[in-house]
Amino acid sequence: MKLYENGVFLVNGNRLTEDAASVAITKEEAAKNTIAYGILKEHNTSGSMDKLQIKFDKLTSHDITFVGIIQTARASGLEKFPIPYVLTNCHNSLCAVGGTINEDDHMYGLTCAKKYGGIYVPPHQAVIHQFAREMLAGGGKMILGSDSHTRYGALGTMAMGEGGPELVKQLLSQTYDINMPEVVGVYLKGAPVKGVGPQDIALAIIGEVFANGYVKNKVMEFVGPGVSNLSVDYRIGIDVMTTETTCLSSIWRTDGAVKEFYEIHGRTEEYKELNPGETAYYDGMIEIDLSTVRPMIAMPFHPSNTYTIEELNANLMDILDDCEKRAQVSFDGAVDLDLKSKVKNGRLYVDQGIIAGCAGGGFENICDAADILEGASIGQDGFTLSVYPASMPIYMELVRNGAAATLMQTGAILKTAFCGPCFGAGDTPANNAFSIRHSTRNFPNREGSKVQNGQIASVALMDARSIAATAANQGYLTAATDMDVEFSKPKYFFDSKIYANRVFDSKGVADSSAEIQFGPNIKDWPKMSPLPKHMILKVVSEIHDPVTTTDELIPSGETSSYRSNPLGLAEFALSRKDPAYVGRAKEIQKAQKAIEADTCPCEAVPELKPVMDAIKAKYDDISRKTVGVGSTIFAVKPGDGSAREQAASCQKVLGGWANIANEYATKRYRSNLINWGMLPLLVEKGGLPFANGDYIFLPDIRAAVEDKAHEIEAYLVKDGELKGFTLLLDEMTDDERSIILKGCLINYNRR
Repeated sequence: MKLYENGVFLVNGNRLTEDAASVAITKEEAAKNTIAYGILKEHNTSGSMDKLQIKFDKLTSHDITFVGIIQTARASGLEKFPIPYVLTNCHNSLCAVGGTINEDDHMYGLTCAKKYGGIYVPPHQAVIHQFAREMLAGGGKMILGSDSHTRYGALGTMAMGEGGPELVKQLLSQTYDINMPEVVGVYLKGAPVKGVGPQDIALAIIGEVFANGYVKNKVMEFVGPGVSNLSVDYRIGIDVMTTETTCLSSIWRTDGAVKEFYEIHGRTEEYKELNPGETAYYDGMIEIDLSTVRPMIAMPFHPSNTYTIEELNANLMDILDDCEKRAQVSFDGAVDLDLKSKVKNGRLYVDQGIIAGCAGGGFENICDAADILEGASIGQDGFTLSVYPASMPIYMELVRNGAAATLMQTGAILKTAFCGPCFGAGDTPANNAFSIRHSTRNFPNREGSKVQNGQIASVALMDARSIAATAANQGYLTAATDMDVEFSKPKYFFDSKIYANRVFDSKGVADSSAEIQFGPNIKDWPKMSPLPKHMILKVVSEIHDPVTTTDELIPSGETSSYRSNPLGLAEFALSRKDPAYVGRAKEIQKAQKAIEADTCPCEAVPELKPVMDAIKAKYDDISRKTVGVGSTIFAVKPGDGSAREQAASCQKVLGGWANIANEYATKRYRSNLINWGMLPLLVEKGGLPFANGDYIFLPDIRAAVEDKAHEIEAYLVKDGELKGFTLLLDEMTDDERSIILKGCLINYNRR
């Protein structure tokens, strides 16, 4: 794999050159010949290709995001869904915890689909992204989803995963506003060797580009002759994992194989041939010879912690020791991860294998796994294997062609479409167990660990084929390339009757007379105040990990049952990273509540009095009429991972007014902060001018936002003195600044 340091021209789809003098076109004109540029231009409403205002063709959400999204839109006067909006139920579909909570959310979704003219996919029918591939994607289209793995580029659809407020904007006929992103080409040549699957290719890419930010907030465009050497299922498997590179979106050139995919699914009219122009310019280029990739494994606790399985086996104890040391840092020494004890007779024994979700649950992945396991047994010991087909149509075809029977005969368990194993709510293993999964993420707690209770397990990401090879060897880690197998590659037949018989599709017709069905856990968003003239912030959490994931900001797993209850969910904020955070935030929030009630904030929070006195000595207009009081957290690089808006909204409902970071891991997390009225502040790397528990004063912060200031005047208020330092506020659109000033997107849109 080669990463080019500079921009690259692609000539006739099969020749790369960095020499601008060798092509008869300027870089600026050639940049317009990328597939991405063409799609973005067709969907841009601003009239400027530098400052994009995008309107999407379709929207999609699942059952831990759509309630909050629709509640936000309803508060802003929603009357009907202006474009197709699909509400799937694949995260809380088990309805196993929380009493009636989860099914209440599902019925809310069904009745909203009727009232506002949407599409409702009941639990167990399909995971969000498989339904989108089968029924929503279209060549040259754009789809916005409230799940970070909204990626349908292999089908010619540019899709993006964002926090819920960005979908709210689309529901209110507003736009998705971004600067024109850079486009990085991914030039594929050659073909994968037998046994190497799409997860192997994806992990190899992630391992190369995550840490250096090579594609951060950029569009990845897959080109080159190697694309046609991959089946569409294979391309989809690579594409969905582009999210883990922190790119903005992805798009692939399309061909006859993609056309056949649309034909199989009865949507031939959605196919569009997409290719870059005769000479296209890319801001960067990743060149991959597919034949050189070998079975990969991403060790705990990140998809970028990658090795070849061969490399892991050759350096087993050293790599396991490194993982254990990383866990000590990640969990602040609260619990010991013991992987070295998994080594038996020089081989790594794993406790669990899972093939599931939008990444692993595809037809081809499961058929290849069945071929590897033909006639084998997973054994009668601790090792287990669970397989989750990504949709009921896939499940039915696996039953019809015999692959399901082959798997079940080995002792494997087949389950319905469910995203739980990817976010810590399904197949939770035993304490200190080691799980290998063809899913999207292996962040801490994604396997159900509760470190505060002394419970820990870990996940490694692998391809379905190597998971099957490991299962055939009854839990001993094995690369699929070590197996002697002939893959049958059965043809896929899609049966649309399953969806026709079960999915509610309004066909875009809203029924204003329909009544929304609420449950007792579905709550409105609390009132949020506009940005005050001056701001006093208390630092209530300080995180120095290199990257802080959204899972650490608001845990996944069982907390998902509270996603429709803003205050209930907020009680879990940072609970697995900084358990004292909620208490600290709520304590200082008392001051803001006092201000809103026109009472003295210092009586509500006595420790605030010397802070106010010190500020008043320099600023004579300080009063409860001009000052707001709230909390902030510092993290080095927060927001990697999920699109979940609750990573920001939970801080907001607890009185958060800002985040301070050295950088933000993703565009979508920064957008979530803005849409919830929180300042996405930056501080230069190096020694911090403040610490956890300190107070920061931001004078005239409202004017700074209004005036589009980049440098924000700040003071550490300590020991009766004000010590000045500078915070930074990167570029925001005019609408984003208005959202901040009004206090949140709801206030911005409220009627």
